[in-house]
Parts: sequence; structure tokens; C-alpha cells
Amino acid sequence: MKILFIHQNFPGQFKHLAPALAKLGHEAVALTLRVEKPTNWNGVRVLPYKIKARAGQNTHPWLVDFDTKVTRAEACYHAAVQLRDQGFTPDLIIAHPGWGESLFLKDVWPKARIAIYCELYHQAEYPHTGFDKEFQPEIRPTEALRLRLKNINNHEHFDIADAGISPTAFQANTFPPEFRDKITVCHDGIRTDTLTPDAQASLTLDTGETLTRNDEIITFVNRNLEPYRGYHVFMRALPRLLKERPNARVLIVGGDDVSYGARPPKGQTWKQIFIDEVRAQISDENWARVHFLGRIPYDKFQSLLKVSRVHVYLTYPFVLSWSLFETMSVEGAIVASKTAPVEEAIEHGINGRLIDFFDKDALVEEVSRLLDNAGERAELGRNARKLIIDNYDLESICLPRQLQWVEELA
Repeated sequence: MKILFIHQNFPGQFKHLAPALAKLGHEAVALTLRVEKPTNWNGVRVLPYKIKARAGQNTHPWLVDFDTKVTRAEACYHAAVQLRDQGFTPDLIIAHPGWGESLFLKDVWPKARIAIYCELYHQAEYPHTGFDKEFQPEIRPTEALRLRLKNINNHEHFDIADAGISPTAFQANTFPPEFRDKITVCHDGIRTDTLTPDAQASLTLDTGETLTRNDEIITFVNRNLEPYRGYHVFMRALPRLLKERPNARVLIVGGDDVSYGARPPKGQTWKQIFIDEVRAQISDENWARVHFLGRIPYDKFQSLLKVSRVHVYLTYPFVLSWSLFETMSVEGAIVASKTAPVEEAIEHGINGRLIDFFDKDALVEEVSRLLDNAGERAELGRNARKLIIDNYDLESICLPRQLQWVEELA
């Protein structure tokens, strides 16, 4: 079978599925903006394409998002036509439609079946909108109109897609009934064979200092440090947390950019905005125990999770982070926000502790409670890893389901 993958940052969510299909003997090809030259990656032929520069034009603010998607879709369309003219005709196209690239592929290959990665359908109702009053104090009547237009890309894909796949039920259930029935819920998969607990784990900081499981380490991880992932709540908890835990080291992972939600005022970063807000409340001695690690290599990230004594995970009702499941896989003791996507994985008191997203005092109290109770940490961690092994393990659960999904589509 010939399979074409579409992802602006390939392999993205297809990093296990694409090589697995190639290993089974399928001809796997990927079109992506990520590479400069054609290359082979784990048996997948990865081909680049470019977006042509376009003269500026006036676009209504509500349509800017879709305008960028059409621009990408046009570029991908031309690359697909070239691929078709070279003799490649896919039986199946598997695409992440989030950036629009796959909009016109049915026009190139009308007989190909198309499957899409269903990350999120934008909704105007609380808590999907207006969850954090600090950053969205009121929901304007026009917000529903803007989000309706933001969903144009989703609806255009509903018309051409034969099936969808979504990593969590929360994400799948955001989609309207007319397409929800086509979505299979299957997570991307967690490598529980490598993400294992390790009593001998260590992490060396850039200062040269090495931390181990003997240290009282609190971790907080985002792709980018921003309100959507509760960075502001965590930072506001820091002054009290550092005072009450004089031996704790706080390790914060994340970049300075924005992955989701609104950007900070021009020239600023959310990271620095909330450092500036709390810094005066923290002594120099306590501040020295806070370490911003930025973005780190994956092997170092795994070591960080393995030495963590308590991990904090906060999120709006939104796409769930891989880092939560990865922490659970290493038997991490987790304090997390009681929001819908998190509750799909964590049951309070069974495999983690849940708090109100905005309650910084509850965060401090739950973290301190776990730091003082090794037995509870161990029990929560064991239960967390069991849930991941039973439901989200890559090799035994998720990848076989993904392959079955592909075979049924074919």
C-alpha cells in the first residue's frame, strides 16, 4: 500500500506510526516544510516543499488564520501535483490538518482515502472559552462568530476525510456529532520500556551540579511557558512554596515563545512577566533554588522526570500534553489541575492529586503533602505507571490500534 503523510513538522504525532508502516513493507512518503532536501527517515521518504512569498493584502482579522492555512494548502497542493506527475499515487493519505496543508489533496488524488489527526474543534462555550477570566475577562458576542470561522478548516476537512483519529476522548468529543462518529480515540503512545522509574537517575545542571533522587526536586514542564499551561499559577505559588520547602529545588522546563493562546505585550515574554511579578516576594537565597532550564534534549528531559520528587502539571481545558503521560510512566508523583482532559488520566488520590487550576495555595499544600509522604508518592506513582501500561503503552496498546485503524481504512 502507498501511504502519504502530511505534517508541517513531520513526523510530529506520526513518529511511531509512519516508520512502523514502512517496516511492514508499505511505501511511506511524507510532504513537509521541516526539511530542506529530500531525505530518508526510518524507511519513510521525506520530501520538502516551499511556501512562495505573497504580496501583502488586507484580510479581515477573523480570516487571517484561514488565510494562512489556504496559503500552506496551495503550496502543498503544488508539491502533491508534482509528486503525482512523477508517478506516485497514494492509496491512503494520513494528515494533520491543523495548518491546512491537506485541504486540496483530494483534488490531486480523488480516489485516495484520507484520514486526519483530530486535535481539537474550537468551541465558544465555557470552559473552552472564558476559562481564565484574567486573560479573557469577558466573552464578546462576536467570539462565537470568530471561532466559527476558525473552524472552517475543520469543516472543509470533514467533507474530504474518511476517518479521524484523536489521542484522547476529551479532544475527540469537542468535534460535532456529524464527524465525531468517524473518529477513533487512540493515543500516540508512550514508550513505557524506556520511560521507567530509576532510583539511580541523576541530572546534571549547566552549573555542573548533579541532582539525584536524594534531592527534594519539584518539576514543572511546558513546551513554552505560558498561561494556557498554568505557568502564571505556578509562579504565583513559588514564594510560599520556597518558604515552606527550604530544601526544595524547582526545575522549570519550557521555551520563551507561545504555543497556545494570546501573545504577551510586544517585546515581552510570559516567562519574564511572571518572574517580574513574584521576584520581589522571593529572597535571593530562595531564588537561587529556582532553575529555568529552557528547552532541553529528550534524554535530559527523561532524567529530569526520573529525579523529580513531585511534578506539577496545569492546563486549561485543552489538548493534553505528552509530558503528563511520560511523568506517569516513570512513576511520578503528580499534582495536577482538575480540568477535563487531566481527569481522563488522573483520578484524585489514586494515581495523582488534583487541585483547582487557579488555587495556588492548594498547589503548595498538595506539593508539600506529597514531599512529606514517601509512601503516598510511591503508591500514586505505581498506580500512574500501571494506568499508562494498561492503556497508553506504545508497543502493546497504541501502535497496534493505530495499525489496525490504517488497515481498516485501506
